[in-house]
Formats: sequence, C-alpha cells, structure tokens
Amino acid sequence: MYTYLKKFRESPEMEEYRNKLLWERLQVFRREPAIKRVEKPSHLDKARRLGYKAKQGFVVVRVRVRRGGARKSRPRAGRKSKKLTIKGARGKSLQWIAEERVARKFPNLEVLNSYLVAQDGRYKWFEAIMLDPNHPVIKSDPSINWICEKSHKGRVFRGLTSAGKKSRGLKQKGKGAEKVRPSIRAHKGRAK
Repeated sequence: MYTYLKKFRESPEMEEYRNKLLWERLQVFRREPAIKRVEKPSHLDKARRLGYKAKQGFVVVRVRVRRGGARKSRPRAGRKSKKLTIKGARGKSLQWIAEERVARKFPNLEVLNSYLVAQDGRYKWFEAIMLDPNHPVIKSDPSINWICEKSHKGRVFRGLTSAGKKSRGLKQKGKGAEKVRPSIRAHKGRAK
C-alpha cells in the first residue's frame, strides 16, 4: 500500500493535483503556530519508512523553521570590522534545528526521525516522529524499545538522529571522510 502511496505522490500525472493540495495545505500551515502536534502524518509512506507506527507512545509534531542563514544583531556602537555583517552560515541543517526545537518543546519525548513536509519562500515545515520512552507500549515493542535506554536520552542534541548524522558528515565513509571522524573538533587537535 505504501509503495502505491509513494508512486501516487511522485507520478508526473498527479503533479497538478499535488500542487493544488500543497497550496491549500500551506494556507493552513502559515496560520498555525510554529510547533504543533498533529493527529497523523501528512506523508504516511515517508513516516512509516522512518519508523512511525499508529500505536500509543508515538507522537507526530509539525514544526516551522525560517529558511536562510543565521541572522545576528548588528553592533550598535564602536568601530567593528564586521559591523555590516548581519548574516552568517549555519553550522547545522534546518532539519536538525527543527528537531532540536521540537525536543525542547516536548522534554518528555525523544525524536526518532523527521522529514520535510512543505516549503515556501520564507519557511520550511518538517514533521518530527517522537516517542515516549516511558510508555509501556513502547517498552514492550522489541523493534523500538532501544530508545528507552539511557544512552538515547537527549539524542537529538548530540546529533544522533539521521539529520544530525548527515549534518555532521557521518553518512559518508572511507575516502573523502577522513576529517569527520570521530568528530570535526577532535580532528582539529589530532597530531599530524
């Protein structure tokens, strides 16, 4: 069933319908708060691929993040060499930032994964799949109860989600990835 859902979403014949549906959804998304819990995922096939199950203990949250680089306040006084610089490159992906914001909003839940739902010129919307590690249903499910271990507490803040690992450069192995392991900061201090 999920294969057909994916084909339906990606088929060129349905492009006009998809654009209309996305336009209608964006009207709703823009009026909503930046972080909102939703009943069910917008893209069920994507959510299922990333570990979502329709059972107790699973929570889906939609989060909005502003696109573009980091904005910093302009210095008010003094002769600063960087006085006119008001933008800077982010050290993290917007998806990772979205996951962290959701984790701060719901401190009793852990982020399992997230995916892009929509974007316009100003914002990106992600849906984060979250789990309650203290819920008995999650504890009794052998396929997902690894998240109940203490080593996974605050995993999103340590870059252990898929978006965090990608942003840290850990999706690549071998040649070309010599400087990212064990971490970028650890590599700086390594003796040559």
